[in-house]
This record gives sequence, structure tokens and C-alpha cells, in this order.
Amino acid sequence: MPFRPLSERSVRWRALGDGGGAEGLEHLHIRPVSSGIEIRSVVIGDRGGAAYGVSYEIDCDSLWRVRAFRLRALGGPSLDLSSDGAGRWFAADGTERADLAGCIDIDLAGTPFTNTLPIRRLAPTQGDPCAELTMLYVPFDTFEPFPDGQRYTALGPRRFLYEAADRSFSAELPLDEDGLVIDYPTLFERL
Repeated sequence: MPFRPLSERSVRWRALGDGGGAEGLEHLHIRPVSSGIEIRSVVIGDRGGAAYGVSYEIDCDSLWRVRAFRLRALGGPSLDLSSDGAGRWFAADGTERADLAGCIDIDLAGTPFTNTLPIRRLAPTQGDPCAELTMLYVPFDTFEPFPDGQRYTALGPRRFLYEAADRSFSAELPLDEDGLVIDYPTLFERL
């Protein structure tokens, strides 16, 4: 197992200038709880000339499956979704979101943290075939979720290749002993 059992901790990342003028900072707190894993974070930044401030909360079960998440933009939209952990998603009012069926993991646009979710859930090891996933992707400009294809391949004990299914982007991600991204080339670095 490339990762240790999770213990409570806080980490920070800064957004890197990716050519689009992105800049920002994230402060994340993660801890094991009796029902699984609790993640709380605040992200502030500026992308494409538009400043934003977003808080998010993610609740996972002990197998790292997302069971609920909440996004809040300061002075803007919010999004609350829950899941059965097997690919069915529900709005805050209980309405099923059939357009998101089959997504187990989430990918939030402004954070490197959500790469941890499928990696810890699947725990792939070097030599395993790449995991082809359909993520529930949420851009921070609209908060309108949609399915997004991604691949993760284990390159070593704590090094993974992330690839967009449409081949528009890829990055090698080194992770720490908890499975948290240390460096996300061109996008984020850990402080």
C-alpha cells in the first residue's frame, strides 16, 4: 500500500500562472471521522481577470467514495449534491440527477485535492492498467456539473499520470504519504 492510514492535517497549495493569468491559494483541512473522511477547504483566486472565493466541503465514506459535497461562492452560486456512492447523484431537494449517473468521483476545477479521491479509492499500483473514469466535473465559473472522462495510471508507489480522456491535457502527479498532490505541473504547487 503506497499510502499510510489517514490522520488529521491541513495543507495549502498555490495556483501557478498557467499562461491564463491564474493565481490563488487554497487551505484544506482533512480528517478521518467515524463515518469516513471529512474535507473542508477555502480557495481564493483570480482566473482570466475574474476574482473568486469558494468554500467546499466533501464527505466521503471509509472507501473514499464521495457521499456529499457542497460548494459556496462568496456572493455567487452554490451547489449541494449527495450520492449513494455507486454513481447515483441527488440535488439538495432529493431530485435524482440522471445527467450525472455513473460518476463516482468528483473533480472541482480550482483545486488539486480532488485528484486524491479516485487514486485513494482505487489504490492502483504500478503495472495495473490505467483506470478510465467518468468524473463529476464542476467548473468554478458556473457551478454547473457535467460528466468528464479522465485516466489515472500508477507510475510508481506515489506517482500517477493524470490524463484527460480527450487527450487535451496530462500531468505526472507526485503524491505524499496521504495521497495528497505535492506538485501539479503548470497548475498548482504545495506550500
